[in-house]
Amino acid sequence: MDFTATQLQTMVASFFWPLIRISALFITLPIFSISAVPARVRMILSMAITVVVMPLIPPIPALEMFSYTGLMVTIQQLFIGLVSGFVLQMVFAAVALGGQGVSNGMGLGFAAMVDPQDGQQSPVVAQLYTISCTLVFLSMNAHLLLIEMLVDSFTSLPISADGLGKTAIWSIISWSEQLLSAGLLLSLPVMASLLFVNISFGVAARAAPQLQVFSIGFPITILLGLLLIWMTLPNALAFFSENMLLDAYDLIGQLLNVKR
Repeated sequence: MDFTATQLQTMVASFFWPLIRISALFITLPIFSISAVPARVRMILSMAITVVVMPLIPPIPALEMFSYTGLMVTIQQLFIGLVSGFVLQMVFAAVALGGQGVSNGMGLGFAAMVDPQDGQQSPVVAQLYTISCTLVFLSMNAHLLLIEMLVDSFTSLPISADGLGKTAIWSIISWSEQLLSAGLLLSLPVMASLLFVNISFGVAARAAPQLQVFSIGFPITILLGLLLIWMTLPNALAFFSENMLLDAYDLIGQLLNVKR
């Protein structure tokens, strides 16, 4: 069998550029991007998905891979994959922010552990919210939905030098403002209740200076905070799945020009 250099380059490009877009998704996709998942596993998954979707991808235009246009195409595929997973990373960051606010209100801000998502120290209460939302994320097969949307994006956003531009970047920036407020709303019931408790202890300390507020208030605040977390956690998870995740997937659908 004889192949010309152009045919070989086309065959390599039909595998290389989809692989770049898919593997970039696994770099930022929650769960798969943590350090506990080896890079070899992510690469094997990316290559397996690429082999499966190659027959479904529209024909790739004849472009020189080792040219300026080929470099721009590679950058666009990398950017599309990174952005798709980064949006969900922002959602989990907002959840961690809300959990950190609850932790500080309970007085457990000093109790920290390593976050498996980014390898940084974060409060234990924030880890509780993050792990709970992660389980909801997996139970909804939301990771499979994002992979499906990325595969559909090969039709809505064909492989070319034209892809996501400045409009997509500004859409993510403007959406991040709403996401931060959603993270605060996630923990607002617990934070507000603990605030009134702390105010009541402050009034009691002012009225009776001989009262040992720290020895009494600290354990009461922790126990009340744990009780409030137990009572409000179902509503917080529902808010995460029905508002934050849906808004994130709506944004991803707009960026990739696919329907959720």
